[in-house]
Amino acid sequence: RKYSQAPDITARICGICPVAYLTSAMNAMESIFGTKVDGQLRELRRLLYCGEWIESHVLHAAMLHAPDFLGYESAIHMAADHRETVELVLRLKKIGNDIMALLAGREIHPINVKVGGWYKVPTKAQLQTLVEDLVWAKDASLGLVQFAASLPMPQLEQDYEFVSLSHPDEYPLTEGRMVSNRGLDIDISEYLDVFEEIHAERSNALQSVIKGRGAYLVGPQPRYAPTYELLTPDARKAAEDAGLGPVVKNPFQSIIVRAVETVYAVDEALRIIDAYEMPDEAAVPYEVKAGVGHGASEAPRGTLYHRYEVDDDGRIVDAHIMPPTAQNQLSIEDDL
Repeated sequence: RKYSQAPDITARICGICPVAYLTSAMNAMESIFGTKVDGQLRELRRLLYCGEWIESHVLHAAMLHAPDFLGYESAIHMAADHRETVELVLRLKKIGNDIMALLAGREIHPINVKVGGWYKVPTKAQLQTLVEDLVWAKDASLGLVQFAASLPMPQLEQDYEFVSLSHPDEYPLTEGRMVSNRGLDIDISEYLDVFEEIHAERSNALQSVIKGRGAYLVGPQPRYAPTYELLTPDARKAAEDAGLGPVVKNPFQSIIVRAVETVYAVDEALRIIDAYEMPDEAAVPYEVKAGVGHGASEAPRGTLYHRYEVDDDGRIVDAHIMPPTAQNQLSIEDDL
C-alpha cells in the first residue's frame, strides 16, 4: 500500500478513536519525509483530537464504566434511574462527534486528513458554529467530573510505571517525547529500543513491556501526572474539587481523570476556535522518499505508537502498531 493510505487504513482499527490512528500514522510518515505541520494546520489537528477526546471520554466514563460502579448491566439499564445523566452524556458525545464531522468529513473513520495537513480546511465562520454547544459542554463536563467523583470508589493504589507523551508547552495530544515517572525520557524514534511486545503462551494477546523492567501503564493517569500543571485552570480546579492530587495511583479513579481531561478538551477546543485564522494552504508540500518513520499520539486510552518503513516509491514495506489497550494488558493482569 502507498504511504498516503496508512492513515485511512489504520483509522479502521478503532471506531471510537480513529483520530489517534490517523494522527500517529501521519506523524510517522511526516517524520520520514521531513515534513513539519505547524501553525493553524497543527492547531486544527489538536482541535480534531479534542473532538475525539470529548466523544470517547464521555462514552467510556459514563456509558461503559459508570454502570460497573453502580451495579447496572449497561447504560441502557442505568438510564432508568439516571436518565438526566445519560441524556447529558449523549449530548456531550454528539458535540465531540460534531467537531470531528466538521473538520474531517464524518464522525467515524474521518476522511479529510492527510499526510502534510488536510484536504480542505474550515472557515472561521464554520468553526464558530461549534462555540455555543462547546460553552454548554463546559458546564456539562464539569458536572461529569462531579458525577464521576461521587461514584463508590474502591480503595486501591498501585505502584505503576506511568508512560506518556510529554510536551513542554501543552497537555499532550498530538506529539511529544516519551517519558515515565521512573526517569524514561526518549524521542519517539527510540521507542522500540525501550519497549517490546512478547508472546505469553497462555494468551493470544501480545504483552507490552519495558525491556528489563516489565509492565507499565498508559492512559489518562500517566498523562495527568507529569503534565498536571498544563491543564487549564478550570480543569485543574475540577480535579482538586474532586479530591484528586497531582498524581493518581488508584486505577478506579481513572474515570475521574477522564472527566477532568474532558473539561480540558472543551477548554482547548474553545481556545483554538477563538484564535483561528484560516490558513492560505490546506497542506504543506513534501517529497516522497524511502526511510523509516516513527509516530505517536495520545489516544483517549493512552499512547498509540506507529512505525513504518517505505521504499523509494512510497510503498509501505513494513508496519508496526502498538495500541494503548494492548500496552496495558500486562498491568491489567497484574491488577487482577
